[in-house]
Amino acid sequence: MLVTGHYDNSLGTSDAASHGVIRSELLGSRAILRPADVLEFIPGMVVTQHSGDGKANQYFLRGMNLDHGTDFATTVNGVPVNLPTHAHGHGYSDLNFLMPELVQRIHYRKGPYAASEGDFSSAGSAHFVYRTQIDKPFSVVTLGPRGYLRGLAAGSRQVSEGVTLLTAIERQNNNGPWTQAEGMRKTNLQLILSGGSARQGWSSSLSAYSAHWNATDQVPQRLIDAGVYQGQPFGRFDSLDPSSGAQTQRTSWSGHWQQASERELTKVEWYALKYHLNLFSNFTYHLDPDRVSDQFAQTDDRSVWGGKAHRSWFGQLGDDRSWQNTLGVQLRQDRIQVGLHDSFSGRILSSIRSDRVHQNMAGLFAENAIGWGPKFRTIAGVRVDHFNAKVTSHLEPLNSGSSAAAQISPKLSMVFGPWRQTEFFVNAGTGFHSNDARGTTAKLDPKTRLPVDAVPGLVRSRGQEIGLKSFIRPNLQTTLAVWSLDFDSELVYVGDAGNTEAGRPSRRSGVEWSQHWTHGRHFLMDAHIAWSRPRYSDSSLDGHHIPNAVQKMANLTLALREVGPWSGSLGVRYVGAAPLLENNAVRSMPGLSANLRVNRKISNAFHLALDVTNLTDRKNNDISYFYTSRVVGEPVGGVSGVHVHPAEPRTLRVTARIQF
Repeated sequence: MLVTGHYDNSLGTSDAASHGVIRSELLGSRAILRPADVLEFIPGMVVTQHSGDGKANQYFLRGMNLDHGTDFATTVNGVPVNLPTHAHGHGYSDLNFLMPELVQRIHYRKGPYAASEGDFSSAGSAHFVYRTQIDKPFSVVTLGPRGYLRGLAAGSRQVSEGVTLLTAIERQNNNGPWTQAEGMRKTNLQLILSGGSARQGWSSSLSAYSAHWNATDQVPQRLIDAGVYQGQPFGRFDSLDPSSGAQTQRTSWSGHWQQASERELTKVEWYALKYHLNLFSNFTYHLDPDRVSDQFAQTDDRSVWGGKAHRSWFGQLGDDRSWQNTLGVQLRQDRIQVGLHDSFSGRILSSIRSDRVHQNMAGLFAENAIGWGPKFRTIAGVRVDHFNAKVTSHLEPLNSGSSAAAQISPKLSMVFGPWRQTEFFVNAGTGFHSNDARGTTAKLDPKTRLPVDAVPGLVRSRGQEIGLKSFIRPNLQTTLAVWSLDFDSELVYVGDAGNTEAGRPSRRSGVEWSQHWTHGRHFLMDAHIAWSRPRYSDSSLDGHHIPNAVQKMANLTLALREVGPWSGSLGVRYVGAAPLLENNAVRSMPGLSANLRVNRKISNAFHLALDVTNLTDRKNNDISYFYTSRVVGEPVGGVSGVHVHPAEPRTLRVTARIQF
C-alpha cells in the first residue's frame, strides 16, 4: 500500500497553528518561475524579484516587507542562507542555488515561539531538507522562450556497505523578457554522502554554486507612462543602465549526525561556507550632479562556520503524562570583507566605505514539553543569545570599534485538545533580529561625513498567536490563526547608502486562514487567505503606515492527480496593494496572477510537463517603490515618484523528465 501526503500537519505534531511540514509530493504539483518560489507553498508567503534573477528575492510575510530576507530565517540541509552584515542588505537570503527536485520536505514556522529558532526568525523560518537517496537516476531538461534552458541530472549509488552518494548537477541559461538581455548563467553542484538509519545516521554535503547576470532593476513609472525616453520608445521591460549586473559564488560543506534511543535523542549539525558577491546597481540614474552616473558597486567576501547541537530526554509521568526536555547550543562566526564603491559602466572608480568585520553569534536554548493528559500539553522554552563584533574601517578609523549585546527570550505554547478532531493553540514569545555590525560602531555617515548614532546589536520582538487546526472530516484540513508581532525598532541597514538607520517601533496584527481539501484520490484544493495590519506604533506627523508592507494575500490552487496519464494544477495568487509612503498617500497596485501546470505520463520512465506562468498575461508589478530619481533632461533635484519592477509576461516552459 502506498500512502501519499502533501502536508504533514496531523494532530499532535504541531506546537502552533502556523507550524507545519510540506512534503515533496506537493512541491512538484505547481508551476514555479524561480527556485525561491517554493516558499509560496507556506501559507501567506509572497516571493517576488526587483532585479536580475540571480539576486536574492524579495519576500513578504505577515505584513512585513522582509526585503531580501531580514526576519525570515532559512536553512538548506542545515546551512544558514541568511547573511548578516551583508553588502546589499542585512540578512540577505539568496536561494537561487536551491534544487527543488532534491527537496524532501520543508519545515516551516511563523512567529518567535520556538526556542530552537534564533536570529532572523521573528516573522518565521523555513528549513529545507534534501533527499539523501534517489530511487532511480533521472535527468530534467526544460526549454522556454527568450533563451531559457535548464538541465538537471541527479542520481545516487551505494559506494560501500551502508554508504550512499547522491550527485546532482544543474545548469541554467535565461535572458528573460528584458530589452537588455538578462544573460543569467548559473551552474550548480550538490554531493551528499550518507549512511546509517533514521535512528542512528549521518550525512555530509558539498554544495557549489556560481552565477552571473545583467541587472534588470526597477524603472520610473513616469517613463513607462510616457512611453518614450530621449526620443526612443520606452516600455516596461527597458533598462536605464545596461552595465549594471552581478556575479556570485557560494560553496558550503556541511554535516549531520544523530543517534536516538527510547529515552534520548542527540543531534549535531555543522557547516562551513565560502561566499562572494560583486553587485553593480543604479536606482537613481543621474541624480548626483557631480557624477556621470549614479551606479554603485557592493562587494562581499566572507567565510562562515558554525553549527548546532541539541540533546533531548524523554520520559513518562504516570499512564497519561509524558515529558521531554531539550538542551541545545548554536554557534556562528562570520569573517567578512565588505565594501560600497562608486562605479561607472561596471567598473569600480572609488570607495565609499571598506570594512573588515569579525562577527560572532552564540545561543543557548532549553525547552520543556509536558503532556499533562490526553487533552492538554505545554511547551516552555528560553533562549540566551550573545552578539559581538569587531569592525575595522579601512577608510574612516572613527567607525572602527567593537560591540556586544545579549538577550534572553522566553517562549510558551499551550495546546488544547483534540476535541472532535480539533486542536487549539495559544503561543507567545520574544525573539530578535541582529543588526548590521557596522551600524553598532558607526560614528560618521560614510557619505555625508555627518555624525550618526550607533544602533544596538540585537533588537527585540514580541509575538502572540491564538489558533486552531481542525480535521473534522478526514479529507478536509482547516487552519486558523490570529496573531500579533511587535518590534522595538524597525532597524534597517541601507546598503545602497552605506549607513544604518534606527527606525520607529512597530506593531503588526493579522488573521490567516487555510483549507486543504482532497476529494477522492484525484482532486486537491489548497486555499489560503492572509490579512494583516502593519503600523508604526509611535506618534509621528509622517504617518503610521509601513512602506511596502503588503496587507492582503490570497492563494487558490486546484489540482488533478493521476487522471489516467494526466495530472496538473491551476493556481491563482492575489497580492494586495501596499502603502509606499508613511502617510499612505501613494499605494502600489494590487496584483492577480495565474499559473498552470499540465503533466503527461508517456511511460513509467518518461514524463512531459507544460508550465504557463502569468497565464492571463496581466501587467502586474513584482515590486513598487516611491523615491526620487533623475533621468537625462529632468530638473537637477530629480523627480519623486513610483518606480516599479514588472512581473514577467506570460511564459511557457516545457519540461521532459527521464528516469534511467
